[in-house]
Amino acid sequence: MGLLGIFKKRPQKTGPREDLPPEVKRVVEVLRGVIDPETGLDIVDEGLVYGVTVEGKKVDVFLLLARSTPECHFCQVLAINVQRKILDNVVRSLKAEGFNSVKVYNELGLLLAEG
Repeated sequence: MGLLGIFKKRPQKTGPREDLPPEVKRVVEVLRGVIDPETGLDIVDEGLVYGVTVEGKKVDVFLLLARSTPECHFCQVLAINVQRKILDNVVRSLKAEGFNSVKVYNELGLLLAEG
């Protein structure tokens, strides 16, 4: 827990929605293993995942990645490093789960990472 971690409200862990197809539930559970290094929370419970598409061994993940303060260049560098770690872990985790094609997009639909 970081210095200000005591002030962060920890979200309640919830299971996958019941109306999701089994292959999407599987991806969501894998993504629960991807931890945001800045907060220590998994990216699902943190609310970073807002879309998943699965077609056979191909998966597309859509993430909501907030930008830091534009005036602070140091903050931007930190945010980029944290985001890169998250993206790398998403691709690595899903590839290890057996997906042949993994693409990660941001909230604008821009491709951020693939594997």
